[in-house]
Amino acid sequence: MPHSAHEAEQEQSEPVTPGQGLAVTAEALYITNLLLLPGLAFVALVIVYVRNIRTAPALAVCHLRQTLSASLWAGTLLLLANIIIVLLGGYRSPNTWMVVIIYFTTCHATLVLLGVMGLARAMAGQCFRYPLVGRPL
Repeated sequence: MPHSAHEAEQEQSEPVTPGQGLAVTAEALYITNLLLLPGLAFVALVIVYVRNIRTAPALAVCHLRQTLSASLWAGTLLLLANIIIVLLGGYRSPNTWMVVIIYFTTCHATLVLLGVMGLARAMAGQCFRYPLVGRPL
């Protein structure tokens, strides 16, 4: 018998979908790569991917593939922004700020929003395909 309303609510909640924890981990690492620890979180995501991709449940595989694909696209877009900056006159040029602002307001913000949407779907136990930057399901 539950001792509190919180315990009663936990007993009535749906069971966790197989692979949901791994899916949430993949999405959290993707967002961490974009916002907090770029590079380090990407390496962690690759390690999680390599260790689990063959044995993980379908939900986790979906999120692992999507986050790795989106992370590679994020790196490619960042590299492209740097190439454009160099072609427009280097980092001391006034054009630099134009490219940086356009990149962060369009590309980076969109990638973060997609990551939050993917995290919400992972927490709900649902598969998610990143539009444009994700792999086909």
